[in-house]
Amino acid sequence: MIQIQLNPALAEQHRRGGFWHDKTLLDYLDALPPERLDSVAVTDINSMTGQATTLSYRQLMRLSKRIALGLIELGVERGEVVSYQLPNWWEFIALHLACLHIGAVTNPVMPIFRQRELGFMFNLAESRVVVVPQYFRGFDHLEMMREIQPNLPRLTRVFAIGGEGDASFEKFFLDQRREDDPAAEALLRERRMKPDEVMELLYTSGTTGEPKGVLHTSNTHFANLIEIIRRFGLSGNDICYMPSPMAHQTGFLAGMEMAITLGTKLVLQDIWDAEVGLGRIQDENVTFMMGATPFIADLADHPNLAQYDIASLRIFLSAGAPIPRALVERATERLGARIVSAWGMTENLLVTSTKLDDPPEKVFGTDGVPVPGMKIRVVGAEGQVLGPDQEGVLQSQGPSHFVGYHSRPELYDMTEDGWFNTGDLAWIDTDGYVRITGRAKDIIIRGGENVPVVEIEEVLYRHPFIQAAAVVGKPDPRLGERGVAYVVLHAGRNLTMEDLRAHLEQFKMAKQYWPEELIVMDELPRTPSGKIQKFRLRQMAVEAAA
Repeated sequence: MIQIQLNPALAEQHRRGGFWHDKTLLDYLDALPPERLDSVAVTDINSMTGQATTLSYRQLMRLSKRIALGLIELGVERGEVVSYQLPNWWEFIALHLACLHIGAVTNPVMPIFRQRELGFMFNLAESRVVVVPQYFRGFDHLEMMREIQPNLPRLTRVFAIGGEGDASFEKFFLDQRREDDPAAEALLRERRMKPDEVMELLYTSGTTGEPKGVLHTSNTHFANLIEIIRRFGLSGNDICYMPSPMAHQTGFLAGMEMAITLGTKLVLQDIWDAEVGLGRIQDENVTFMMGATPFIADLADHPNLAQYDIASLRIFLSAGAPIPRALVERATERLGARIVSAWGMTENLLVTSTKLDDPPEKVFGTDGVPVPGMKIRVVGAEGQVLGPDQEGVLQSQGPSHFVGYHSRPELYDMTEDGWFNTGDLAWIDTDGYVRITGRAKDIIIRGGENVPVVEIEEVLYRHPFIQAAAVVGKPDPRLGERGVAYVVLHAGRNLTMEDLRAHLEQFKMAKQYWPEELIVMDELPRTPSGKIQKFRLRQMAVEAAA
C-alpha cells in the first residue's frame, strides 16, 4: 500500500495558512454552475483514427462514473493504482475522474515508454489495471503489455482503447450504462477520494536516470493550482490548450485540472506539430497554454506563423527547463502573447513564475518569484543559507510539495521543517527573483574553474543557425573536464567550430568557458515534457572520451 511521508505539523500549517482547500477535482466539478454543464469540457482529435471528440461537462461526468463503476467491478480497491499509458485523448481525463470517484490512485505514464521502463514502473506501483492505446504512432501497445504482464503479479487486467474482445476498453467500460443502477450514486459517494489521500503517482521525467514515483494529494495540487489561476487572472472565459502530455505534471495540472477547475474548454493535441498547434489556437480562440522550450520555439519560429490569426493567445507559461532569454524575447515579439517564465518540478509543482506586469529585465532574465505559499532559498556546500546573487543549491518549501516517493522513503530529501533539496543550481536577486543556472550535476569543472553552463547555452541560443543547444562536460586527463556543445541546427544550415568560436568571441566571454568540441545532432535526447536529458549527453561524452 502507498505510504505518505508528510510531517503532520506541516500539514496543519498549510491548512491554517489557507493553502490547503480540502477539495478534490470532483468538488470543483460539482460546484460548476448549472449553465456550464452543457458547455464544452474537452475537445480532442485522435491522430490514429482521425476522429474528433467533443464532450460537455455533463457527458464527461456521466462517462467518468460509468468507468469508475467498471473499475469497482474489476475489484479495484481504495488506494490501489490504476495505470494508463495514453496520449492527450479525452479518455485520459475520464479515467482520472473515475479514479477520484472510487478512491484509486491515478498513475499516468508516457506513451514513449516501452517494456523496460513500464516493467519497472508498473511493478513498483503494483498496478491493478492498465489501459493503453491499441496503436499509437505505429506501435502496438497492447502486444507490448501482453509481453510484460506475466512479470507483473499484481496486474489483473489490461485494456486497449481501440482494442477488440476482452481487451476492448470501449466494450467493457463504455458500452454498459452502469451509472443507471439505482445503487450507483451511493456506492460512488462512499468510495470518493478524500483531499488528503494520494490521488496521483507520477514518475519523474528521468533527466538524471532512474525515475522515482512522486506522490501527490488533491491538497498539494490545488494549493498550487488556485494560486496560479489567481496570479494570471484566469477565469471561465479563458480557453486552455494543452499540447504537452497530460502524463506529465505540466499537462496534468495546467491542462486537465486547470480547465475543469475553471469550468472552461480544454483543447487537446496528441502529437506535437507546430502548424497543427497554430491552427488549433486560431480555430478554438485559445487564450492560455503551457509547455517547455521546444513548444514555444517551434511556434515562434514557424515559417507559416503569419498565416494564422493567434491574437487570442494571451499567456504562454513556459516551464520544465530554463528558457533561453533570447527565445523569450523572440517569442514575445512574434507570438504577441505574454511569455511567462516559470520553474518547478514533479515534486513541488510550479514554484516560481514571472508576473504579467513584470519589467522586461525580470521577464527575460529570471525564472520569477515564488507563487503565494511557496518559499525558496539558496544554500552553500555546507548547508549555509546564501545571500542575494550568490549561486548555490536551490531549496523550496511550501504547501504544494509532494508527500513521498512510492516505496522509496530513503530518497525523500526533505528537512523536518519542510525544505526540499531540488538539485538545481540558482541565485536569487535582491527582489526575490530566481534564476536557475543548471543542475548540480551539470557543473563543468575545467582546470579548477566552475564553468557557467547556462550562460554559455544562452549565448549559443543567440546564434541564428542554432535551434537547440546543450553543454556538458567531457572527461579530460589534464583539465578534469572540457566542455562539449551538442546542437541542433535550423533546416539547411551548417556550423563549424570556427563559426562557433567567432560567435562566442562577440560576447566577450572568457575563453576558458568556451566549449572545445561541437557536435551537431538531428535532435537532442529529451524527456516527454521537452527537458533535455543531459545525463544521456554526458554518457555520450564519457564514451567518446574513452
